[in-house]
Amino acid sequence: MAEDTADFDLIVLGAGSAGLGLALFMARIKLRVLLIDRTAEDVGGDCLNHGCVPSKALIHAARQVHQARQATQFGLQVSGPADMAKVMAYVQGRQDIIRHHENPEYLRGLGVTVEIGTPRFVGDHAVEINGHTHTGRKLVVATGSRPQQLQVPGSEQVRLYDNQHVWDLRELPRRLLVVGGGPNGVELGQAMQRLGAQVTIVHRGPSILEKEDPTIRAVLAERLRAEGLVVHLEAEVEAFTSASQARVKPRADDPFTVDFDLVYVAIGRHVSFEGLQLERAGVDVDEKGHICLNEHLQTTNPDIFVAGDAANSLKFSHGAELHVRLLLFNFFSPIKKKLSYDHFSWVTFTDPEVAHFGLDAAELDKRGTAYERWETDFADDDRAVVDSYRDGRLLLFIEKHALPLPGRKRRILGGAMVAPGAGELIQELILANASGLGISELFDKVYPYPVAARINQQLIVAHQDVSPLLQTALDVAFKLQ
Repeated sequence: MAEDTADFDLIVLGAGSAGLGLALFMARIKLRVLLIDRTAEDVGGDCLNHGCVPSKALIHAARQVHQARQATQFGLQVSGPADMAKVMAYVQGRQDIIRHHENPEYLRGLGVTVEIGTPRFVGDHAVEINGHTHTGRKLVVATGSRPQQLQVPGSEQVRLYDNQHVWDLRELPRRLLVVGGGPNGVELGQAMQRLGAQVTIVHRGPSILEKEDPTIRAVLAERLRAEGLVVHLEAEVEAFTSASQARVKPRADDPFTVDFDLVYVAIGRHVSFEGLQLERAGVDVDEKGHICLNEHLQTTNPDIFVAGDAANSLKFSHGAELHVRLLLFNFFSPIKKKLSYDHFSWVTFTDPEVAHFGLDAAELDKRGTAYERWETDFADDDRAVVDSYRDGRLLLFIEKHALPLPGRKRRILGGAMVAPGAGELIQELILANASGLGISELFDKVYPYPVAARINQQLIVAHQDVSPLLQTALDVAFKLQ
């Protein structure tokens, strides 16, 4: 479409993380951008309204309650469950602060044209909404994803909560059944246990957080059980026998029942483009209903792209940010970048946190990349000792050269950590991974004692090829700093 005939330089469907990022950048450089979402309340997307923001606010409140109970070892007296109404008031308050700059009027003030309603394609560059047709030089589908529904016999007699509805709670359930042992399920499950519920997690897989390395996820699994959560692995909810009882079927054992007051479903997310009429825009979908994309997030219509969860890849808010950066670069550069997750990272915000970055062992083996696995616990780390998290673990995958020539750097290919604040502690490792730095950059760094991030250097020092005498000198230096 010619530049002078289009109403907008960019039309974005969906005002979540991806849509907001694209629209705000385009408006900042004075291009014409139209941002569309179904309701004003949906602006901000799942992250603000149902996901990252409220869940982390809930986790913060639960951590305060948990730490108060832990303080009884120092003579304080704490008892009873948390006041759920006050907890949710705190959660909503945090959302309201962020919503000040994620709402239609604020965006319009920055030069973004915002339309609220249900859009549909009516041509290869045209979208109809509220009875009006708008054309764009380029268009981006960023309509997000929705929670996967649990469909088992008897579910019609149970109110099933998911991350879109759980924030309506004002009373703490005495018994909470969580279906799903991925990040969503374990984060909310641990938080509710700490607030005073008795939580049971039923997960169909052999382990919680199955994308994580076994040594990493095992630490969290043990912590959850120590805090009183009941975890059933390789098991599924077979049916609801009443409004407060579920029949659970383990893979290799007889069924049993779980009593509950509330069910939280966290079994994944799905994308849907129902009503968009993609075919009228020349956008193909595959047999599963996912939009066909190339390595530039481009559809079969060369001027229509997809970003965020709608791309059906890694469903994270910062995954949407990665997509936004790729699209903006490619919109303005004659040299096109390809989508890559080689340096991608994520954090599960449990306590301890589980942080992951770069390539894991399975992917390195698949690519035939030579590497060494370096791993350590936190048992003898001074900060871990005084702060009482000696069960933490750090795992790194280090580049291995067939000919280790002097001065040839060895890069950090990926890794993971489980520890309090792990998402913050690995940031320098993520930087090293993304920038192609060698391990010598961390080896040569002097850390203030006793910051928790020193564990990163300690693992590298333990594997460097240094003489026993120099190693002893380094160990002494650590203690004296």
